[in-house]
Amino acid sequence: MKEFNTRFQSYVTLIGRLLLGGVLLVAGGIKVAKPTDSANAVAAYKLLPTNVAHLFGYALPWLEVAIALLLIIGIMVRPAAIAGGVIMLIFIGAIGSAWARGLLLDCGCFGGGGEIDPSLASQVHRTYFIEIMRDLGLALTALYLYFFPYGKLSFEKAAVEE
Repeated sequence: MKEFNTRFQSYVTLIGRLLLGGVLLVAGGIKVAKPTDSANAVAAYKLLPTNVAHLFGYALPWLEVAIALLLIIGIMVRPAAIAGGVIMLIFIGAIGSAWARGLLLDCGCFGGGGEIDPSLASQVHRTYFIEIMRDLGLALTALYLYFFPYGKLSFEKAAVEE
């Protein structure tokens, strides 16, 4: 396994950067276009006071886009990976909390968000599990990028080699 990582680490890092950065760019980009929906989606989780939730909901898309661009370009990969991983852990906690409290929500991960019709409860619970697993995978990708931030097509790597 160590030989595999030595041989392919720069490619795995590139794939990880593009994966985490791509997901954050799409999610943030969709929400930037409709900031009110993003704010309402965060408020629907009922974890923060409404004013704070709305403020967080307005800022979150821009944060996701900024982190995504850093990862995709390959600048400040380690700090961007930490921020991306923390965001994924927050998402896991929020979705898990909604699930545990019996809230039926569209996560708002890729726009939209808010309460869902109670007749769709079984679908929502399955979706919660899938969303948590997706975000866990992305958090693990961020962890890998923390330990191996230098890869192909990275501006940061070019500066290190000189």
